[in-house]
Amino acid sequence: MGDVTQGTPRTQPPGRGDEKSTLMGFLMLNRETVVIKAQGLSDEDAARRLVPSLTTVSGIIRHLADVERSWFVEAVEQRPYDRRFGGDDDPDGEFRVTGADSLAEIVEDYRAAWAEADEVLLRHDLDEAPENPEYPSLRWVLVHVIEETARHLGHVDILRELLDGVTGE
Repeated sequence: MGDVTQGTPRTQPPGRGDEKSTLMGFLMLNRETVVIKAQGLSDEDAARRLVPSLTTVSGIIRHLADVERSWFVEAVEQRPYDRRFGGDDDPDGEFRVTGADSLAEIVEDYRAAWAEADEVLLRHDLDEAPENPEYPSLRWVLVHVIEETARHLGHVDILRELLDGVTGE
């Protein structure tokens, strides 16, 4: 048991930054905390289902990588991306993990997805509107991804505590 986040440095959003750097800082804080919460889990534990749904630590992290790519690469830049797991015929595919799936590889892919997303964010202004009128602006997309990441971070937090009693903020 213990606090998995204690002593682990994380990005802190700027206290007096501009809007974009503040929002990107909060997104990075949430991303890094998701990864920290998963550290120390075996591949088997990260894939262990503790609730009736397909929700697992590995599945959530794989889903968050897909979230980053779908919103920033596909919605903002209108570029296709490789839905490595799932698709229209299997919308929950990224949640289908087993103990044979490497948590380290899943985390590495998540980090790659957030690097791609940050490149998109740096190329665009917050007021820019994607071609798809369903999304009012990059600001809206960024805030939505922060919300999605924070919500799933809460799930990872609870799953980690159920798996081995480890907590942390």
